[in-house]
Amino acid sequence: MIGCTKLLCGTATVSEVIKYSGHEGTVPPQLLQFSDRNRPLVVWNMTNRCNLRCKHCYIEAEDRKYQDELSTEEAREMINDLAAMKVPVLLFSGGEPLIRQDIFELGQMAAEKGLRPVISTNGTLIDDEVARKIKKAGFQYVGISIDGAPATHDEFRNRPGAFADALRGIKACLNNGVKTGIRFTVNKYNQDDLPEIFEIIEREGIPRFCMYHLVYAGRGREMADMDTSIGEKRDILELVSKKTIELYEKGVEVEILTTDNHADGIFLLNYIKEQQPERQEEIEQLLQMHGGCSAGTKFANIDPRGNVHPCQFWQDYTVGNIREKPFSEIWTSDDELMIKLREKEKHVKGKCGDCSYKSLCSGCRIRARAVYDDLWAEDPACYLTQAEMK
Repeated sequence: MIGCTKLLCGTATVSEVIKYSGHEGTVPPQLLQFSDRNRPLVVWNMTNRCNLRCKHCYIEAEDRKYQDELSTEEAREMINDLAAMKVPVLLFSGGEPLIRQDIFELGQMAAEKGLRPVISTNGTLIDDEVARKIKKAGFQYVGISIDGAPATHDEFRNRPGAFADALRGIKACLNNGVKTGIRFTVNKYNQDDLPEIFEIIEREGIPRFCMYHLVYAGRGREMADMDTSIGEKRDILELVSKKTIELYEKGVEVEILTTDNHADGIFLLNYIKEQQPERQEEIEQLLQMHGGCSAGTKFANIDPRGNVHPCQFWQDYTVGNIREKPFSEIWTSDDELMIKLREKEKHVKGKCGDCSYKSLCSGCRIRARAVYDDLWAEDPACYLTQAEMK
């Protein structure tokens, strides 16, 4: 993730990050993106089942029962292992994680074991009662997907009223003391809704907004031609940067982030070079600490059947299965792809290979493979100019 508010508004500093370096289990959530520890944030897709059928779903979830998903007991064993490994965050995802009745039991266990349990949800199943259960279980954050203004969102979610239900879920969480934010996957068909989304954020007092770039996986692969153009990506980042600064200067307490295109970090670095040159060195150090794409390094995925993947978009490559070996052993194995991902700047080619900032980014390997059939090719979604890459 690229912390726009942190980088543009100076709400994170190198000295603050260094203060927590080497301290077990004490890195605040807001600084985890700069941590140098090889203990990944783990996304667990609890189930493939979902009550919606979103066009850009990376696991192609449907509203039906799936076989052979991890049982509650197997999940408890997994949580014990992750806690012993001191994984910083366990993100309960899906499908729709709130469909599983054991989510509150498992979330409470994760919290009691010292993990930071969070939820990624479409929000439509959250009312006051569910929000209170989320709070009681110890979940520290709920990310709710909003993919445009009401009509756009309902079209993407394939259900009329999905936007209203998701906004109800956001309000229920906030009203019950659960930190909540919007997850927004930008594409050609919703990019013009961004100004309205920022208005909603300010009006509703939503404390976090994370904009996801499209990754060509699952049903998202079918949407590759719906991705924004190179020029549009620049316009989007300029708008996000402008809104980040505006909201900060107005005193609106919201954190703005982007993810799945680490060129955003270099874009912001170049902005800082022009507007606040005295902060350039610090921003470069923060981006170096962040380290670019975190697949296989600071990020891992466990799917509903216990298969371990470098990230949630990499469902066709399995490193191991937690039913056969604990995650902690799988993660430290000598898998060839995982080794290369941890030194990706040595292997990237094309525009990514030529970039002076490849150690801060290295592009998205999933998009490269989808477009060029080459895992290490340049990221087709990179919008940086040659001058910005030097």
